[in-house]
Amino acid sequence: MVHEWLGVPIDTVRFVQGDTDAVPIGRGTYGSRSMHVGGNALKRAADAIIEKAKPMAAMMMEAAVGDIEFKDGNFHIVGTDRSLPLTAVAQSLHRRCSCRSNSTSAWKLRHICCGAVELSQRLPCLRVEIDPETGVVSLVRYAAVDDVGRVMNALLCEGQIHGGVAQGVGQALMESIVFDAGGQLVTGSFQDYAMPRAEDFPDMVSALAEVPATTNPLGIKARARPAPPARHPR
Repeated sequence: MVHEWLGVPIDTVRFVQGDTDAVPIGRGTYGSRSMHVGGNALKRAADAIIEKAKPMAAMMMEAAVGDIEFKDGNFHIVGTDRSLPLTAVAQSLHRRCSCRSNSTSAWKLRHICCGAVELSQRLPCLRVEIDPETGVVSLVRYAAVDDVGRVMNALLCEGQIHGGVAQGVGQALMESIVFDAGGQLVTGSFQDYAMPRAEDFPDMVSALAEVPATTNPLGIKARARPAPPARHPR
């Protein structure tokens, strides 16, 4: 994302996560907040860098700040072919100000009940077959349309959807915590506690409907949802 927004070479981007020597609060990645919180903080920081560098770019190109625009890693004078790369402007800031040019930003995730977070939605369609003799349920087809807001990485998004479906199906059909009459847990190991495997699923059909959220700069919607119940068509 830094490479895309700032137009800098991707091999010059260094990512440090959870190091409290570098950031005030250190925390690992979990759930959808990695993009919803971290991604939005990163976007605000990138925008701040561009705005901070615009006056220097204008001075270096002898133009008014209002005539400067940023695109594809370069500052341009509107209506001309004159431009300067962001890296050149950043180096000039460092030399002339004897200080580091940086930007720090944070994005606070307020509670979903405040209406500050829009949740992703899923419309599933499921076909199952039930063996009349054993009662075993087999998944024949699973299709779903997901509205997750803006998709930042389609491959990771599809992976989260598949994982959510597997989690929901496992909870509904296989995973069970069972105690005997004496209170002893009898499903305390994976020999007794069933978890879904790849062979338990058909090829999933998934479509993404991008309806950007209006509550954050990236249009991200929170929460990678597990498989919701699929209603019988009756």
